[in-house]
Amino acid sequence: MTTFHRFALPLMAAVIVLPVAGCAKNKAETGDTAYVARDVNTLYNLAKRYLDQGNYILAAKFFDEVERQHPYSVWARRAQLMSAFSYYMAQSYPDAISSARRFLTIHPGNKDAPYANYLIAMSYYQQIEDVRRDQKITQQAADAFGELMRRYPDSRYAVDARLKTDLINDHLAGKEMEIGRFYQRQGKWLAATLRFRTVIDKYQTSSHTPEALERLVESYLAIGMPGEAQKAAAVLGRNYPGSEWYHRSYRLIQRHVPQAASQS
Repeated sequence: MTTFHRFALPLMAAVIVLPVAGCAKNKAETGDTAYVARDVNTLYNLAKRYLDQGNYILAAKFFDEVERQHPYSVWARRAQLMSAFSYYMAQSYPDAISSARRFLTIHPGNKDAPYANYLIAMSYYQQIEDVRRDQKITQQAADAFGELMRRYPDSRYAVDARLKTDLINDHLAGKEMEIGRFYQRQGKWLAATLRFRTVIDKYQTSSHTPEALERLVESYLAIGMPGEAQKAAAVLGRNYPGSEWYHRSYRLIQRHVPQAASQS
């Protein structure tokens, strides 16, 4: 069972099938969501049926119809959240985000607000692209998880949000490293240095930190700043003494600043 599905279980457990007040019209049975006035029972049960069948888009549309046709019913609020969940399951993430945000706008203090925030964050998270592409979505996922942890630090979703945030930060650090290495290949050492420093200052717990420190040694030596190169190598040696990145930086310092290497 995936993490998301585990967290979704409380929501699914609350999906109650309403007593059917009458038979659905043929259009409803075939999944036509064009406006036809229907009682709330019929609409909600149709949505639940499509959800159970894995027809998530139709499920979402009928949950939306519950809200549209019966906005003041006790089931409209539940239908809003179920619509967001259905869109998420259909991998229609922008629609999931929109539905969850609408729920939060109308019901900001509802007990399911943490879950709606989690849905938004997970919808961004599922869209994270390869590190070689623009990372706007990745940053949006980080921001959404950050908001979830700030607003609901004791919720059952906060622990998973922290884990996801660590993975996101590693991803963002990887993007900075890719750009920094590109600048190095172009001989733009100062620009490369700024990228590697971002990794160290902003994503210091990421898996990219040892390489970032070694790349800083390379860049500082290339622009004639041996003192800064030595500092970066020293930090690398203290924190990652057995890593290949430290051995590489040590060899660089030994070759370019032999007097410093002999004193270390």
